[in-house]
Amino acid sequence: MKQPSARRRIHPVYICLLVPYVVLLCVPLYDRIDPRLFGIPFFYWFQMLWSFLVPLAILPVYLYRRRRRP
Repeated sequence: MKQPSARRRIHPVYICLLVPYVVLLCVPLYDRIDPRLFGIPFFYWFQMLWSFLVPLAILPVYLYRRRRRP
């Protein structure tokens, strides 16, 4: 049986999960109207874009975890 290590290391793939949180919590980065996309202010379409980018950020973590499954 394996001995649990005293210090667990976090794999770098988990940084992918932090990116959406950090970007979306920095509201001053996207708190503006221009550039517009099809008449939609930047503030709204930037957040909607992340609805598609977040699953792409989760995918590497999912694949990593699935590969490590016993």
